[in-house]
Amino acid sequence: MIVFNLSTLLIADHWIHMSRPLSRLSSRRTLWIPLLAAGLVLSTTACQAQQVQSAPDSSSRVDVTSAPIGDQTIIEGGDFVMALSAEPDRLDPTTSSSLYTRYVMQTMCQKLYDLDADGAIVPQLATELPEFSADGLTVTIPVRTDAVFADGTPFNAEAVATTLQRHLDLPTSARRSELGPITSVTAVGDDEVQVSYSEPFSPLTAVLADRAGMIMSPQALETAGDAFGDGPVCVGPYKFVDRVPQTSISVERDPLYYDAANVHLDTITYRIMTDSNIRAANLRSGDVQAADSISTQDVDALAGENGIGILQVGSLGYQGITVNMGNTDGIGAETGTIDTPLAQDATVRRALSMAVDRTALVQSVFNNWYDAACSPVSSASPFTSALSEECPAYDPDGAKALLEDAGVDLPYPIEMAVSNNPDTVRFAQALQASVADAGFELTISPIEYSTLLDVQTRGDFEALQLGWSGRVDPHGNMFNFLGTGQGNNYSGYSNADVDELLTEATATTDVSDRAELYGQVSAQVQEDNPIIYLYRQRSITAFSTGIAGIETFADGVVHLSNVAFVEGE
Repeated sequence: MIVFNLSTLLIADHWIHMSRPLSRLSSRRTLWIPLLAAGLVLSTTACQAQQVQSAPDSSSRVDVTSAPIGDQTIIEGGDFVMALSAEPDRLDPTTSSSLYTRYVMQTMCQKLYDLDADGAIVPQLATELPEFSADGLTVTIPVRTDAVFADGTPFNAEAVATTLQRHLDLPTSARRSELGPITSVTAVGDDEVQVSYSEPFSPLTAVLADRAGMIMSPQALETAGDAFGDGPVCVGPYKFVDRVPQTSISVERDPLYYDAANVHLDTITYRIMTDSNIRAANLRSGDVQAADSISTQDVDALAGENGIGILQVGSLGYQGITVNMGNTDGIGAETGTIDTPLAQDATVRRALSMAVDRTALVQSVFNNWYDAACSPVSSASPFTSALSEECPAYDPDGAKALLEDAGVDLPYPIEMAVSNNPDTVRFAQALQASVADAGFELTISPIEYSTLLDVQTRGDFEALQLGWSGRVDPHGNMFNFLGTGQGNNYSGYSNADVDELLTEATATTDVSDRAELYGQVSAQVQEDNPIIYLYRQRSITAFSTGIAGIETFADGVVHLSNVAFVEGE
């Protein structure tokens, strides 16, 4: 396992802006943030006991992030099929919120910046890392001049400015709050973009290494408008072909790509297979060449089979329970009042957190492949702290006492929506049994994944168990979800102290000070519990050893851009 090393964390810094003095870091033109390696429809209240199985501790598992081509002989061409565990939402970088959309877009919508295998943020459509002015209010981004979009439109600074402005202006944008307090975006010639801020914003480079940095064809945007996601056009090794809802998404090699000589496949098809057993069976039969989100029930058996390889890496993200505290009319609307003890009383939510035996659940349901978690900051992150690693003790008696103090009738009922994949349902059933001892009656409502994303956005839930794949900068794991009125604040949570701390953390590049601020946020969130953090996954991807070049990193995305079929030994 690769662990974050602060001695290699070099951040461009000419400015510091906080309420107290901070040490300055030297000015650099490289930025390193190492990673860990860098529908079924039912409701049930039946409690099912889970037997703890003996398995290796998750900390002993070694990250395997790639299957390199090396000196193997490449077989040019071919049609590659990946089994995808859930259907992506709309293929629009401005509005998307699904991890699985990032899988598909990775092959056809390159970003200004990307992460490499060691976790370094590196230029992709940009040519260098951003340059910050001395006061941190102006950011200059140099961009490529040798690329064209899949529709033949030239890639240039104006195209970058058009995409960033769309992120800021589109009413349904999920990127606006990620980008910080931008006042203007300007193309300076063909090869330079200038972004101006009202306040310094340190996470920008990391933000542009995610969906906000995916640059869209201005011509396609003008033609398609809000329907861009139905036929996305970007710069990438592959270009969009078609989508069959709930079945598949296909892309093909783009001959206009600036590095087309290093693209080896003819096509990639992402075939939707929500059942982990079916994904494993299709991999064994050779009908697919890779499958994501391998079940912890299957991975050990698959790893022992000839012709199958396993990639595994720890996650920067989390799985948790989002409690609806005021999301009555959907994201983007004013919050309303939900008149239930769970929504109104922090004591009830704290009792629910105390009722969860996180460690036992991870051991029993996931055979120790995953890790218990209590905050959105990974313990392997340079931004971790004692506060962000604190975890409420499992205390069912104390939780029941809190419910009695809150004056609610026992058992206290909660309906929780979950994704309908088998592993998630198994976990929900185990959670159901765990919290029953504390006086909760949990009803599980499994919903197809893409529908569940809509349910979450609309606020049509009491509690909802979903996760976030994680970002290299904690801003990407916290601000949008916990900041008042932000784009992924599905709970409708609002706390002025949290807002202030999150904003303060973006105004400095000092790692230790940002870690302290994010720790304070984590402590307050554990008091309020709009999200009850449960565990961190390991991203487990299985592949045929007849292919090489596949990669997966701690941000959860499976990379197929450089995959090739290879000759067997």
